[in-house]
Amino acid sequence: MRLSIRIHRVRRLGLALLLASSVLPALAHDPGLSSATVRLFPDKLEANLTFALRDADELASLDRDRDGFVSEEEFTAAEERLGQIVADAFEVRFDDQPARATEIRCAFDADNNNADVFLVVPGQLFSRLVIQPRMIARFRLDHRQYFLLLNPSGVLMAERLLSAHADTVTIEVEAPPPAAATDPAEGAPEAAAGPAPAIKPESTFHQFLLLGIEHILKGYDHLLFLLALLIVSRNWFSSLKVITCFTIAHSITLAVATLGWVPVPARIVEPLIAISIVYVGLENLVRRGEPRGRGLLTFGFGLIHGFGFAAVLRDMGVAARAGGVAMPLFAFNLGVEVGQIIVAAVALPLFWHLRQRDYFLRRAIPACSALVAIAGGVWFVQRVWPSL
Repeated sequence: MRLSIRIHRVRRLGLALLLASSVLPALAHDPGLSSATVRLFPDKLEANLTFALRDADELASLDRDRDGFVSEEEFTAAEERLGQIVADAFEVRFDDQPARATEIRCAFDADNNNADVFLVVPGQLFSRLVIQPRMIARFRLDHRQYFLLLNPSGVLMAERLLSAHADTVTIEVEAPPPAAATDPAEGAPEAAAGPAPAIKPESTFHQFLLLGIEHILKGYDHLLFLLALLIVSRNWFSSLKVITCFTIAHSITLAVATLGWVPVPARIVEPLIAISIVYVGLENLVRRGEPRGRGLLTFGFGLIHGFGFAAVLRDMGVAARAGGVAMPLFAFNLGVEVGQIIVAAVALPLFWHLRQRDYFLRRAIPACSALVAIAGGVWFVQRVWPSL
């Protein structure tokens, strides 16, 4: 009697997970990321803000026919509204004196599914500069904006990972830059290189670390793939082998994709990740127990998942970072590993405890594996034919 009750509970839990899979795909690989690169000149400030089209649609209602996609025609029809909304929300203050954008341009990036907004704000000498992209507050709470402030020569002055709760960048300088001497024989003086910050740019290591942890904990497809591998692991050694192979593999492709050495578009990576989930679920069903060759299998599919992880840093424009990509890449990857360890530390003791019960081996593992395969199949269909 108790056994049947437990099996019934497992089935009910599985049904709930299956129903949830219909909404989880919208969250996987959609962390809500944007970037803002600001270059400060003596007489102006130029800003290039990049948003995913879905985020831009939240700001300016670009998708007129509500089919879930923003076409170039829809973007063109609404780009003036988008540019004005972004310009109004992009606050700049020189010594508490507000400055507004006098030039606004928008661009449709079909290759990367992005919208770019270019702003030019008249500048002046200052001792304190405050930049606040208030549009972040209009997105969901976990939205992050990678912010870079550069001088005219492209030297990094400030770097931040902004959120709705921390959306302000403040730069203070010791003194206005001295005016260059005028030599009548040479004509007009050269423009000053711009003010140098009197404070060190805040380190973003811990922010990228937290972003990596957050991404793996919200990356339901990555987690499902890993848990499907671990649920059939019989001991500590086999679990360690799976985790190690997955870590090494996705670290490799995370690096090469972020650096732009091997660019693979999301329209290819996302369906392949779904296929990896389907395959592992089916293999658990067909090859009962712990299938052989899981280390090699995990490594191969881990390479694909690494390209998925890289989408976060690529969408934030980290590869174009003036200060180099080593720190964000290392911190983000470390965060992914920390999150992965947290999941494994919680799941493995539970799995090993349940493996001592016959119903778990005979009923629960096959049922969970079937649900994994179904969820992967749902994700595959949604990623190949998103309009369905």
